[in-house]
Amino acid sequence: MAKFITAQEAAELIKDGDSIGVAGMGLAGFPEEVVCAIRDRYKETGHPCNLDLHQGSAMGDHGYGNKFLTWDKQTRPEDMPEPEGVRGLSRLGEAGPGLVTKWTSAHMLSSHALNKQAVANQMQAWCLPQGIAVSLWREIAAGRPGLFSKVGLGTFVDPRVEGGRMNECTNDNVADLIAIGGEEYLSYTSLPLNVALLRGTIADENGNISFAHEGLINEGLGVASAAHNSGGIVIVQVEYITKNDTLPPKDVRIPGILVDYVVEATDPMACWQTEGRYWEPAFSGQIRRPMKSIPPMKLSERKVIARRCAAEVGSGYVLNLGVGISADVGTILAEEGCIDQVTMCCESGMIGGVPCALPNFGSSYNPEAVIEHSSTFDIIDGGGLDMTCLGLGECDEEGNINVSRLGPQMVGPGGFIDITNATPKVVFCGTFMGKAKMAVGDGKLTIVEEGKTVKFVKKVNQITFAGKYIKPGQDVVYITERCVMRLIDGKMTITEIAPGIDLQKDILAHMDFEPAVAADLKTMDPGIFSETWGTLAESMKA
Repeated sequence: MAKFITAQEAAELIKDGDSIGVAGMGLAGFPEEVVCAIRDRYKETGHPCNLDLHQGSAMGDHGYGNKFLTWDKQTRPEDMPEPEGVRGLSRLGEAGPGLVTKWTSAHMLSSHALNKQAVANQMQAWCLPQGIAVSLWREIAAGRPGLFSKVGLGTFVDPRVEGGRMNECTNDNVADLIAIGGEEYLSYTSLPLNVALLRGTIADENGNISFAHEGLINEGLGVASAAHNSGGIVIVQVEYITKNDTLPPKDVRIPGILVDYVVEATDPMACWQTEGRYWEPAFSGQIRRPMKSIPPMKLSERKVIARRCAAEVGSGYVLNLGVGISADVGTILAEEGCIDQVTMCCESGMIGGVPCALPNFGSSYNPEAVIEHSSTFDIIDGGGLDMTCLGLGECDEEGNINVSRLGPQMVGPGGFIDITNATPKVVFCGTFMGKAKMAVGDGKLTIVEEGKTVKFVKKVNQITFAGKYIKPGQDVVYITERCVMRLIDGKMTITEIAPGIDLQKDILAHMDFEPAVAADLKTMDPGIFSETWGTLAESMKA
């Protein structure tokens, strides 16, 4: 039976050198009060120290990290601004170096203070694909040696490339290369877990945990099982305590047999549902909000890109959207009256409804179904999506994409590697140049002031998507406001050009490699450069 303790008592249970597992996305599932108590104990006593931290997704405030979406290659680590938001795992970084000395994650940008220590080589740091990270807990729990997958081949997690290492002081690889049936796989190794730090909404007197107000069904069950079966402890922070036999059995997401300690939060602000909302009942299924008409986007190069991405969507598609411009594709679908023709989903486990952008990314308004985080990647890894639209940070002549290391900043891939591995149609989108000024209207694009940052480079800084490892029949598209490219027979090929744009002056002169140009080079639809478009529904049916 679980023991009910304070956050301070929970902090005293953590030993020097413990491996710690957390679950969630953003602030969803994050035990803020317990983590703050660990930070405070370290500040006062120097213990616990040398923690080995493992997380499956971004956990903290993305808003600060958005400053680095327009990065500059000349930016030095010491010039990075001080963090403004410190919720989430940045709390551990507030204590200074030494509390965490090993860090493994799928996404590091939102944990700002820890990120800065990793950039300064004050801890060892690794990145995993998000689906691998959240699925590996089940392998640990079951006593299996690890996880075998093709996810990550050719990317920076491949031991032949960087082995997932994110800084100079990190030596070991996150995976080994193996052969099964004559085919290449990566073997991601299991590890013993000493402590699970988790959050739910309600605990009963036996420690059964409900996620009633959580927007996500995160990987908490897997993390709890991994710690319990490794001989470790499971600590769960909740908002409310209820009597035994009052939780409906199907509402219990972590059974009490796995839970050692429960902390009832004394401050409700330690239980935010997302980064932007304390509690939105339409995220967690208590209500279904009537969705008002989404206001149209202002005509700009951003809208042009989102429209051209939407033109790749077919009726009936199961569609995954990333953050940034790719998230705007949902707005375009709504604006064009086509949102009911697709099912949008998020790798967090949301299926249907309207996925949220930051600061509520990972949640959806009025989802049709919410499944466990790790189970979503079973669908994704097997090719269960029809299309994904993701960001284009940096691209090279082999079609490789980098979104995981921008300048000195450690970002991490999130679910990028997993989602692009087996999805039949992969669309990358972003502006052609960084910091350019453009005018859009009257069916054409005009460059007002050329950009300063080249995004199409000879070789990317880090390989998050490997162009050489695309699957047979996989359609890979690169969409900017100036042109559309496709990866054809391993060659980056310009297939469409924007009206008003000169191929040599506005495109080729600003690329560090020479792409192929299709013999039947087409002009992008002038309609997407106009105030009113109106032809998406027809093209989707086709």
